[in-house]
Amino acid sequence: MATKNKKIDRAKQERVLTTAHREYGRNLHSYAFFKTHNHAASQDLVQDTFIKTWAYLVKGGEVHLMKAFLYHVLNHLIVDEYRKHKMASLDVLIEKGFEPSADNSESISNTFDAKTMLHLVKDLREKYRKIIDLRFVKELSLEETSLILGQSKNTTAVQTHRALKELKEIYNHKHGQYGSSEK
Repeated sequence: MATKNKKIDRAKQERVLTTAHREYGRNLHSYAFFKTHNHAASQDLVQDTFIKTWAYLVKGGEVHLMKAFLYHVLNHLIVDEYRKHKMASLDVLIEKGFEPSADNSESISNTFDAKTMLHLVKDLREKYRKIIDLRFVKELSLEETSLILGQSKNTTAVQTHRALKELKEIYNHKHGQYGSSEK
């Protein structure tokens, strides 16, 4: 009986991972490409993400939010890749003119257009750049973002608010709008 249950569990795991690949694979690849600026490396990273997730599931691990879990695994693989190859940082990629295809500027502020926002994001502190990327470029929920970052939803919400505030201050400073009635 135990063998039959293992086969059922494995079939369920395969369906879950296949569905996740179909639903999130393209966005994961975009995210990896945004970070590495290399199609081959991003494809390898996404493939490794699904392999690691499969290994985790086979070992009996449970995943409650697959999208957040996949981004979490991918994020760690990207960090490892940076360490291995000392690849260019996000700042360098932005300076070279690389821009993600997603335009979510309305979510951030009605006064920002996507190009302006991307050029200003490089001036944010690293933790804020990461939150802006996950929340507004990748359109992850607060819960998914907090899981990826390994912090509470409240901390993530506060940091998101602070990141947007800092982004607005950078925008105002660079565009000569020093007096803002909002605080």
